Amino acid sequence: MQGYPTKQHGVAVKRYCRTMNLKADDALIREYIHRHSEGQVWPEILEGIRSVGILEMEIYLLGNRLFMIVETPVDFDWDSAMERLATLPRQQEWEDYMSIFQDCREGDTADEKWMMMDQIFRLYE
Repeated sequence: MQGYPTKQHGVAVKRYCRTMNLKADDALIREYIHRHSEGQVWPEILEGIRSVGILEMEIYLLGNRLFMIVETPVDFDWDSAMERLATLPRQQEWEDYMSIFQDCREGDTADEKWMMMDQIFRLYE
């Protein structure tokens, strides 16, 4: 394993880590991966993510468990950004489009689907 490069933003950032389960179905998981591949995510979704102040978003997969890392400026307000994101063009349509793969309730927003994780260890100091 070579690891994954990180993007330098030129500003101080903070990180949010979130998790969600997909339905345990190999065919559904393959299609979920395909729908998140380059060129498959709707442009309005990418624009919306950036427009609320998110600098970087990465999603990792192990089995049917997703892990998301979100990097933002240090003054980012998660709650207000997620409220705004939920109102942007095609956002709920995208959430509904993805929900057939996800272990969630129909009609959930992204913020309701993805559970925030707590940091329990840090090597920095």
